[in-house]
Amino acid sequence: MTTTEKERTGAVMVAGHARNVGTRLMQGGTVVALVLLVVFFFAMRPDVFLTFTNVRNILYQVSILAIIAGAQTLVMVVGDFDLSVAATSALAGAVAASLMLQGVPVMPAIAIALFVGLLIGMINGALVAFLNLSAFVATLATMTSVIGLAFLVTQGTTLFNLPPEFNALGQGRFLEIPLPVFIAIAISAVLWFILRYTTLGRRWYAIGGNAEVSRLSGVNVKRARFLAFSAAGLVAAIGGVLLAARLGSASAIQGEDNLMFSVAAVFLGMTIVRSGAANIVGTMVGVAIIGVMSNGLNILGVNAYVQQVVTGIIIIAAVTLSSFKNRER
Repeated sequence: MTTTEKERTGAVMVAGHARNVGTRLMQGGTVVALVLLVVFFFAMRPDVFLTFTNVRNILYQVSILAIIAGAQTLVMVVGDFDLSVAATSALAGAVAASLMLQGVPVMPAIAIALFVGLLIGMINGALVAFLNLSAFVATLATMTSVIGLAFLVTQGTTLFNLPPEFNALGQGRFLEIPLPVFIAIAISAVLWFILRYTTLGRRWYAIGGNAEVSRLSGVNVKRARFLAFSAAGLVAAIGGVLLAARLGSASAIQGEDNLMFSVAAVFLGMTIVRSGAANIVGTMVGVAIIGVMSNGLNILGVNAYVQQVVTGIIIIAAVTLSSFKNRER
């Protein structure tokens, strides 16, 4: 081998090594960002930030978002998008509250609210999978209708005076930890198991990778996408019922920020895995980043409008990193 060829080979090896280092940094960047946020806020307020009470508050604050982000993850795994998850959760909470105020027992009211969420998910799935509508257009239309239904159910007011046993679901504690935290962990574990170890989960990932190849491989793409939207509707409704129980009230605009935050969490999580696909573990890391940032800025007394600006910047950063990952695929 001549000297020129050796130099060329060495340059190629250095470039390849640099690419690998860059890829690893990008994959670990989201986790590093979470650690840096924790270190920063701890350094600013060491007397408050990492205390048991504040960590518990962070977990409590993000528990509902974790559930709704889990629902968004299911849809984004198959390569689609659901704009109606937050509206579905608000309607489910409103339906449960309205029924209980009319004398319906707690458990039947919750069951009906969850069925409403499942029904909305099924409608979304039918519009996207069987009528071939764009997920953006279909779920935008559904979101608008669902918000209108939520206003009809609540009559434009806030429903309160809910039964104590219902409020206990969102406000009760076990081992000094709020119950919604345990429920969010359980739902996330179930979704992770479905996506990782079941045939349906593998088919969802295959469709998200390439729907046409999946169809030619014998996967019923339409049914799988329908099931993803249906499951997302059900999971979002669980989040909405828990949110109503936590607040002890329900309204049509309850948890409206959860749409934006759930999308941000999924995009942040997509940078963690090599494939750049949506995944539950990554989504939970994204949820943690949003929770830590929100809590830390509140502790520091940062203006709410500034927090909104920071949230927008984080979403832009998450989408940019995800687009880099998609280019690598």
